[in-house]
Amino acid sequence: MLDTSFIVAALRSRNGASYALLSNVDDERLSVNLSTPLVKEYEDVLSREVRALADEATGAILDYLCLIGIGHKIYYLWRPVLKDVKDDMVLELAVKANAIIITFNKKDFEPAQKFNIPVMTPGKF
Repeated sequence: MLDTSFIVAALRSRNGASYALLSNVDDERLSVNLSTPLVKEYEDVLSREVRALADEATGAILDYLCLIGIGHKIYYLWRPVLKDVKDDMVLELAVKANAIIITFNKKDFEPAQKFNIPVMTPGKF
């Protein structure tokens, strides 16, 4: 599970673990899990936060994530669990996919422990 904060960090700088991990998302040892609401969130945040990239580049990155990612439909909601409703959709997808949440906002995802979902920073991952 790639939280939006991770994607933004990876696209803002070629230095650091976020960029290294995003550069290797097609590694067979990794799985990118997506839902339609999460892709829409990526699109919205990237259009505002990563102004250095052209819209075409942002679109190409999202298209690639969608191409290699595993799509999930969420049929259940546990909201609200987290402070931010948009983080709840990340948690719901992580539960559905039995995935690790990679984020810089570890504290915001502390309640994920109730669902046995590991939460870690890109560097730790």
